[in-house]
Amino acid sequence: MQGLLVAGRYRLVDAIGSGGMGRVWRAHDGLLHRAVALKELTAALYVSESDRTVLLARTRAEARAAARINHSAVVTVHDVLEHDGRPWIVMELVEGRSLADAVKADGRVEPTEAARIGLWVLRALRAAHSAGVLHRDVKPGNVLLSDDGRVLLTDFGIAQIDGDTTITRTGEVVGSVDFLAPERVRGHDPGQSSDLWALGATLYTAVEGRSPFRRTSPLSTMQAVVEEEPAEPRYAGPLAPVIAALLRKDPAARPDTAGAERLLAEAAEGRRPDEAQAYIPTQYAGPAGHGTQGTDATGGTTGGAPHLTYGSATPYPASGPPSGPYAGATTPVPAASGAHAHPVTGGPTAVGPTGLGHGPAAPPPKPLRRRRLRRFVLVVVVAALVGGGTAVALRTWGGDGTAQGSGSPSPTASPSRTPNGKGSGQGAVADSRVDIDDPLGFGLSLPPGWERSVYQDDADLKQIDYSPDGGEHFVRIAIDASPDFDDPYAHQVDLEQQLQRLADYQRVTLERNTYRDRESARWEYTWTALAKDTDFPGPRRAIEETYISRDGTEFVIYMSSPAADWASTARQFTSVLQSWREPPSTS
Repeated sequence: MQGLLVAGRYRLVDAIGSGGMGRVWRAHDGLLHRAVALKELTAALYVSESDRTVLLARTRAEARAAARINHSAVVTVHDVLEHDGRPWIVMELVEGRSLADAVKADGRVEPTEAARIGLWVLRALRAAHSAGVLHRDVKPGNVLLSDDGRVLLTDFGIAQIDGDTTITRTGEVVGSVDFLAPERVRGHDPGQSSDLWALGATLYTAVEGRSPFRRTSPLSTMQAVVEEEPAEPRYAGPLAPVIAALLRKDPAARPDTAGAERLLAEAAEGRRPDEAQAYIPTQYAGPAGHGTQGTDATGGTTGGAPHLTYGSATPYPASGPPSGPYAGATTPVPAASGAHAHPVTGGPTAVGPTGLGHGPAAPPPKPLRRRRLRRFVLVVVVAALVGGGTAVALRTWGGDGTAQGSGSPSPTASPSRTPNGKGSGQGAVADSRVDIDDPLGFGLSLPPGWERSVYQDDADLKQIDYSPDGGEHFVRIAIDASPDFDDPYAHQVDLEQQLQRLADYQRVTLERNTYRDRESARWEYTWTALAKDTDFPGPRRAIEETYISRDGTEFVIYMSSPAADWASTARQFTSVLQSWREPPSTS
């Protein structure tokens, strides 16, 4: 059919897509001299007259549904015409590929990119729902990724419009079965939440490279949709709790469109959304964060139904999400007081808190002799900080970032850096960042001009500093191949006990959370650096994330600056966490 002139106006160029119902052609509009997409209803050629009537009605309904929606994330319908006894839909031509094709070609989509895609699909659905249209066939094949970066939702072929008479037969299930919401499989009337469930299944497919419920037959697939939970996603990262919230079996338990948009916006920035936890049943973690499903800390049965921890979502206590410095903040990890989560990078012993104890005593350190040595060093540092030592001892600790004296960092050759083109600026926080590939194998992004120095290189424990101003503002990365604690939270608690003697020490937060799908802990605190002990005296603030990687290495990402600069430093810390890349050997 290539070269065929349709309706005396549209010349078919080549086929660019096909499915069970039809084929999409790239075509040239001879009247307006533009490229368009032409959808041909091929199924109408091979069915009975009565079925053809239904198919024709669906095609017209698709055009009518899409025409009611005015949104940049919905493929525009230009016209519907009759040719060869069948309707053809003239649409906006999107140069690119579908999400299904992207997953097939690339294996999977990165979580933040999948969240961005989901955010635009959600906006398209919100526009459709506002126009009284349910899509009813959200799936990777109907999400288009244009070459210019746009995301568009297409194929409203089985859409349902408020006020229209149904065009399906009694008992007929329309749509791709592994993307049908459970209530639709049960035969209930679909609602807006049904489209959101399909979006959750679509996002799962994007990040995992496979459908969450597809089985060997349509019947077993529908049974899985209704009765089974999807396998825990391995690659969803911050998107995991959002997917879990969207895939709740009960439509009333899913977030609404506005709530889902907030969750996806956070996940698109690399942050695990705190708010998602309100929609997800979880295991009770117990006072130490280590609990069993459906039981309390003493082994008794908890009230209510047992809950499942989905992915690496952080369980909240029964009182609900936390309300603290990080509740709803722009941080890449949710913070849940007293909850057991995934490890993050924690601050090095010489730099500040790294691990945190909560509830029962922390597990015994692995190499006892080494732990005593590190504790001793830290105790000496504390003595200096409270005025009992010398400035040299303080700088050895490096708590203020000066990094001088016997333990001072030694400058090294600059690591490989690649600008990422995000603006300009320099200092504690800047709009422009460069990607840094550190000689130790890890990577992160920082503003231009941050210089590297080695703070400590002691066999299994290595600490690297980056600073723009000689240590007044600095990031420290600690890598410990033989950590003293198995629990990053316990490690930070242990360190805090020794640092409470700092002048005016105040804890801001110290709690378990999740980072990069690992249990982690975050510690933030303030103190006053004394003029006799440092080149940068005055109120200071520090924050660190500590986690243990899958191979047992403890990573600590620590950042400190004058308290007056904390708003910008906190944003920079978020950027560092989002850009952090583990050394390949620990991945």
